[in-house]
Amino acid sequence: MKKTVIFAAALLIQVFVKAQADSARVLNRDTATAVNFSDDWAQLYKYKKENAALPPGKPKSRIVFLGSSIFEFWSQRLPAYFEQHPDYINRGIGGQISGQLLVRFQQDVIALNPKAVIILAGSNDIAGDHGHVTNETILNNVRSMVELARLHDIIPVICMYLPVGQYPWRKELNSVPRILSLNSALSLYAKQNDLPVLDYFTPLTDGKNAQRPELTIDGVHPNKAGYELMAKATDAVLSKLLR
Repeated sequence: MKKTVIFAAALLIQVFVKAQADSARVLNRDTATAVNFSDDWAQLYKYKKENAALPPGKPKSRIVFLGSSIFEFWSQRLPAYFEQHPDYINRGIGGQISGQLLVRFQQDVIALNPKAVIILAGSNDIAGDHGHVTNETILNNVRSMVELARLHDIIPVICMYLPVGQYPWRKELNSVPRILSLNSALSLYAKQNDLPVLDYFTPLTDGKNAQRPELTIDGVHPNKAGYELMAKATDAVLSKLLR
């Protein structure tokens, strides 16, 4: 019996390891062969080809949108916005935490030589919270990105995170206090360091610190109408930076 249990446990471990390895395999778009990117925690491979295809130089209107699924889905649910602004470069990757954005900052922001970078970070850190990633951790990662941007003459724009009443995949998590606390810390940091702020919270909130149901698909991610409001808020801030 004991040997059977040990064997079953070993088999489960092997299955888990294989599943993890398989999830890290991505189809190479050029050769149609699977490539294992398990050593690329920040997914630097995702935009490598697109980055290389960008024209060199520093266009006055080039803006990088750095974030996770909120930004990535924007190009899918309101593609016209980025089509109308070809110098707006979307570098969102679904599921990423602030530490991954920091790792990607050199390749997906600095190397693109933009005028400004819009930094939207924190939601996945909170949604995946096991007590290790605090708001201070998130803020420290944002601080590092801001310092890197300024070192390279890039204007960092700090985003107030979207309201989230409840994460559908983490219903036991009380997200409202964390989002409010994070936004308060980001707002104070921006004020102390004379940074432009992009408020995505206010246009989408239902007045009770959740997203208005008519603007979201799941309480976390906006729908087309939600992105239209985000676009309006973004334009109001960028119009001042691009004068």
